[in-house]
Amino acid sequence: MSVSVLRTADAWWVRTPAGAARIDTAATTTRELLADRAAIAAAAASSDIVAVESLSLISPVTVPCRVVAQMTNFASHVKDSGMDPETVPLTFFRKASGSISGPHDDVIRPAHVNLLDYEVEIGLVFGREMPVGSEIDAENLADYIAGLVVTNDISARDVQLPKTQFYEAKSYPTFTPVGPALVLLEADELKRFTDLRLRLWVNGEVRQDMTVADMIYRPVEALRALTRFQRMDAGDLLLTGTPVGTAISAPAKPIEIIGSLLPPKVKWKMFFKGQAKNPKYLKDGDVVEAAIGTDDGVLDLGRQRTVVRYAR
Repeated sequence: MSVSVLRTADAWWVRTPAGAARIDTAATTTRELLADRAAIAAAAASSDIVAVESLSLISPVTVPCRVVAQMTNFASHVKDSGMDPETVPLTFFRKASGSISGPHDDVIRPAHVNLLDYEVEIGLVFGREMPVGSEIDAENLADYIAGLVVTNDISARDVQLPKTQFYEAKSYPTFTPVGPALVLLEADELKRFTDLRLRLWVNGEVRQDMTVADMIYRPVEALRALTRFQRMDAGDLLLTGTPVGTAISAPAKPIEIIGSLLPPKVKWKMFFKGQAKNPKYLKDGDVVEAAIGTDDGVLDLGRQRTVVRYAR
């Protein structure tokens, strides 16, 4: 049975039907907590409960850690980006773990960024080390993946695209809200991964709503590819891609063809001039909510709520 772990500045908690029970542990990192399963189990059975609403939750994934992310991994998002899901490769990029923030923290847009975007994603949290060359299959996947979290891969599109790299554009502080819960799963529950639905709202308007059935490269394939070159350790985080509905959209094909003939500086100037008219990019004061779970409610990663603030 899944266990939802919460974190505050001074403690770890297990969410129960009645509230939250404090975990009696000396762990200060996610990695250390995952090694103290006896304390987690004891808290899950505890009757010493406080209201979840009384807790000031922070990210259940502690830093520093590795944060790796999959690119364009939902067919709907690939098509919206003007690409073919049948030919898109399995690729990764890194984010700075300093971008991790809590499930209710403000998202701060740097003053030089104009096009701030959102991407709800399922985060896989590793429960043990995965050295380069590890053998990964459906039977042992749960040995490596301890649990799942809601994440939002905030992106500065006007930084990302001209530089043709993702690291800076996705690594500013507060650009990876995580939580509210780290949901620890048993092996049989992890098999329901494809039933998870990702949803994101901006000011109450649904922007993204899709199940993992739309995902191209799922966790077994992703870990097999990742272990060819990247070690992961307990407490590390892998983001698995986002479905259609982000603010950015590919230009119409004729415009794309014309743009490809222009010098890069001119092309990007035209592109961003058009994107500036797009009302879906995040604005000061926008409320962004993200939630992930199965439609029957058996697996529920919770719902995060963040507010966008412009740096002055």
